Amino acid sequence: MNLFIDNKSGAPIYEQLYTQIKNQILSGELQPEEAMPSIRGLARDLRISVITTKRAYDELEAAGFHNYPIVLHGASSVDQRCVAMCNEYGGNIAGAKGIPAEMLRKASSMAVCKINMDTDLRLAMTAAVRKVFAEKPAEFDPRKYLGPARDNMEKLYKHKIINVLGSDNKLAE
Repeated sequence: MNLFIDNKSGAPIYEQLYTQIKNQILSGELQPEEAMPSIRGLARDLRISVITTKRAYDELEAAGFHNYPIVLHGASSVDQRCVAMCNEYGGNIAGAKGIPAEMLRKASSMAVCKINMDTDLRLAMTAAVRKVFAEKPAEFDPRKYLGPARDNMEKLYKHKIINVLGSDNKLAE
């Protein structure tokens, strides 16, 4: 997607973005199956405020352009149970916070098609591995500590799919 900001234009920046994206959609240059840049990523690339980018995307949504998926990067909710488990078993993760689950649920019901939650998954894995090593310090077989890590990640995946994203049984639709 090619976008540019004209600082000499009298039009607000969000309006310039909205118009350019809308025109690319209407001309067929941007197809519905193509993911839009993340709000944060586009703001970074254009060196503008995230709020400005979000406003342009909100305007597109309000105008009925909601079949153009947006990727939400950095959207971990930072599961506090995993942080507590990491800290209980020797970690030192202070003040870790993320995006509230309610906001992620709302985003998943809108044009956002992908929500990256890598931090949550790394925390779930690290917490389980730390627990095994703390309870069984002589353990060296990766199957003995990666199995519980995988199980903890699977538990977190299921929780996110059902309770955060509201995507349970959506594959059939």
